[in-house]
Amino acid sequence: MILYSKHIILEDREFDGFLELQGGKIKGLHSAWDGPYRDFGDQVILPGFIDIHIHGWATGSFWFEKTAGAVGEMCRTLPYAGVTSFLATSGADTIPEIKRCIAAADEAYEAEYPGAELLGVHLEGPFINPQYRGMQREECCIAPSLEMMEELYGSFRHPQLCRHMTIAVEREGAGEVLAFCRSHGIQTAVGHSAATFEEIRRMREYGIGGFTHTFSGMRGFHHREPGVAGAALYFDDMMCEFAKQTGMTVSHEAFDIAYRIKGSGRIILTTDCSGLAQTQTEFDHYVRKMKFVKDGDRLRIDHYDGRQEWVNPRDYEAVKELELSYAGSVQNMARHTRVDWQDIMRMTSLNPARYIHVDDRKGSIEPGKDADLTILDQDLNLVCVYCRGREIGNEMCSQ
Repeated sequence: MILYSKHIILEDREFDGFLELQGGKIKGLHSAWDGPYRDFGDQVILPGFIDIHIHGWATGSFWFEKTAGAVGEMCRTLPYAGVTSFLATSGADTIPEIKRCIAAADEAYEAEYPGAELLGVHLEGPFINPQYRGMQREECCIAPSLEMMEELYGSFRHPQLCRHMTIAVEREGAGEVLAFCRSHGIQTAVGHSAATFEEIRRMREYGIGGFTHTFSGMRGFHHREPGVAGAALYFDDMMCEFAKQTGMTVSHEAFDIAYRIKGSGRIILTTDCSGLAQTQTEFDHYVRKMKFVKDGDRLRIDHYDGRQEWVNPRDYEAVKELELSYAGSVQNMARHTRVDWQDIMRMTSLNPARYIHVDDRKGSIEPGKDADLTILDQDLNLVCVYCRGREIGNEMCSQ
């Protein structure tokens, strides 16, 4: 299969030419081609978006449902949002519930669902600080424990799926857990944390890689105590992960400040979507000022102003607008921050691939890597997606 575009975004430049795909891989790049090809013209071919912090999307929620089928739904529908691979993300639940998530990830990995590829699991908790729990369950925010970390890791049938953990590094026991993660190739990030700047400086010796949903769920910046937020900006070898750019959780100006300091080489865009329609009881979204309630086989949405509405939680068209998609977040970010295509490529693909150690096959357009592609028009509207060489057409992306 041959694709042509004037704008193929490579790691170090923009290429006008032909991209050859074969067997689910990128075979080569050519300045000329004598044969049939698909012409994308001015549309932009990027390496596929990688979401390393997503609990659920639309018709499937790893966090709420804790089933392989829910992960399969995420695999099926995430390409409609421009995502070609992801980390299924758990929350601060009870240990048995987290183990159910792990079992679901193992089963989904073995099922090899088509669509976006499950790269592994991001354990967002349970070792977080209840003071900055956000929407996590307070009773499930527990102190870090090496014994518990070993138990969770041992629950994976496929331990390579345990790729990332968010942890409050100031809590007693964090050092032992961080050391375990480092020795097992698990990326770690500070999140849901009340740590001081000096605590983070001290804990960096354990190889912490970055910060989860930067500025949100962490000690803020003060001129005498820079806190977690200040550390995120200060340490230029650490990544700042940002949740979807709605402008609600983190203002556009706050993101732009981080961008001006860190640059596109140290920012990772994620969504932190939950799959709100799949709540199994009820979920109070205080930022959105609405509560999502399971009402038989329907989802009831109770707005804080007293309005109510009902939707079918398995109807993609009905639930896709409940959360901003990855592609929508990228588009929104670009409206408020001066970025070019190279910047977008780094924040959406190259950086996350390097961060979770899959850049040997993901994250950039080069021969030998997976043929994961996200194609946008010049206004950043999604055109189509290729997941390991299989096209998800524009009629789906327009959904």
